[in-house]
Amino acid sequence: MTAMRVLFATIPVRSHLHLLTPMAWALQAAGHEVRVASGPELTDVTTGAGLTAVPVGSGPSIFEKLEQMMDDELREKVTELAERGDLLVDLAENREEELTWERLRWGFRGARLTNAAMNDSMVEDLVEYCRWWQPDLVLWDSVSYAGSIAATAVGAAHGRFLLGLNVDARMRRHFLRVRAQQAPEDREDALADWLGGWAEKYGASFSESMVTGHFTVDQTVGSMLLDQDVPQVPLGYVAYNGPSVVPDWLRRDPSRRRVLATFGVSLEQAERHQALSVEQLQGMLDALADLDIELVVTLPERFQKELGQVPRNTRMVTFVPLHAIVPSCSAVIHHGGPGLFLDSIAHDVPQLIVSRVVPDIGERGPRMERAGAGLWIPGDEPEELSGDRIREHLVRLLDDPAFREGTGRLRADLGAQPPPSQVVRELEQLTERYRSRPTRRPSGSPAGCP
Repeated sequence: MTAMRVLFATIPVRSHLHLLTPMAWALQAAGHEVRVASGPELTDVTTGAGLTAVPVGSGPSIFEKLEQMMDDELREKVTELAERGDLLVDLAENREEELTWERLRWGFRGARLTNAAMNDSMVEDLVEYCRWWQPDLVLWDSVSYAGSIAATAVGAAHGRFLLGLNVDARMRRHFLRVRAQQAPEDREDALADWLGGWAEKYGASFSESMVTGHFTVDQTVGSMLLDQDVPQVPLGYVAYNGPSVVPDWLRRDPSRRRVLATFGVSLEQAERHQALSVEQLQGMLDALADLDIELVVTLPERFQKELGQVPRNTRMVTFVPLHAIVPSCSAVIHHGGPGLFLDSIAHDVPQLIVSRVVPDIGERGPRMERAGAGLWIPGDEPEELSGDRIREHLVRLLDDPAFREGTGRLRADLGAQPPPSQVVRELEQLTERYRSRPTRRPSGSPAGCP
C-alpha cells in the first residue's frame, strides 16, 4: 500500500514512550513516515530513540499539572471515599456492590480532571500540526487523549496503545450501564463532556471511539487480556529502556543470586506516587541485609542521600538498563510498571510487585499470582509493606521453583504474540477501514488543511 503517515501521541512520560518505541521503529522500517508528538520535555528522549519529535504544548511539567488538578469539592470526595477503596485510583474495581452511581459518577469526574491536566496543553498544537501534516493513523498511549481528539478533528484512523490491562475500558462499560439506569436529568458524563467539547471546537462530535480508540494495540500477556468492544491487535513485547550503557559490574555473572529492586524512572518528579516511602525502603534494606543475595536498587541520588545505612549486600545505582540486568536476576521487586513486568516474564524471572500505584494492578496482580509467576503486596495498610513482609515474600520467590515454572508458562504465552514487524500489515488494514477522509495525497504533493 501507499506509505502511511503515522503519528504517535503520548503524554511527556519517558516510560510511556519506551513502550511505544519498538512499534514506531517497525512502522518506520516498513517504509511509513513516523512522528512522535509529546510535550517539549520529551523531545530529547524521542530523538534519542531515533524517532522524529513534534513538541506540542508548554507550561508546567505534567506532574505539576497533576498536583494542581483537584478542586476542593473533588478533594473532599476523595477523602470521603478513601476508606472504601477510592475508585478515583482503583480502576480495576469489578465488584458489583461497589459500582454505585455515586462512586462511578465521581470516579469519572476525577478521570476528566486527571486527563485534562495531562492532555489539554497539547491539544491545540497537536490539532494544528495534524491539519497540516494529515496523518493517516494516530496511535495514542492509554491516557494520551490529545491523540484521540486530534485524530477525530482530522478524520484519521486512531488506535489506543495500551500500557497495561484494559481495566479503564471495563470501568467505562460499568459506568455507561449504570448511567443508563438513572433519571435522564441525572445522567452526567464528565469524560464525554470534556472530549466532546474539544471535538466540537474542531467541527466534530463526541463518540465512544474517542475514549476507546477505533481499535487497541495490546502487548499484555495473551491469557490476561480483558474483553473489550473494539478490535484488539495483539503485539509481542520488545524491550526498550532508552539509550543505555552496560556498566562494568554487569559484564559478568553474579557470584550470588541477584535481586533487582526498582520503582520507576519518574519518582524524583512524582514523590506522591512512590510505591515505597524512604522509611519503608530503609526497612526493606534492613530486612534483606542478612540474605545471601546481591540486591541491586535503582534510586535517584537525592533519595539515596536520605537513606541511613546501606547493607553490604546492596548495590545502589541511579539507573541500569532493565533489558541488560533482568536476565541475570533470580527475582525482581518493583511497583508494577508494565515494562519490567513484561521483561521479567520474557526472561522467566519471578517478581514481587508492591503497592497500588499502577492503575491496573488490582487486576494484574491477582492474575499474576494465579498464574504462579509472582506475588503481590497491595499495601492498602502501611504495615503491609514492612521490611519483614517484603523479606518473607522474596524468600518464597527465591526458594520455590514453582514460581519460575509459572513464569515460564507466561513466557510461552507472551512469545506467541506477533512481533511489531508482523503487526504492521494489520495496522495498515485497520487504517483503511477507519480513516474517514479520502486517501492521503501522493507523497511529495503540497500539504493542506482538511
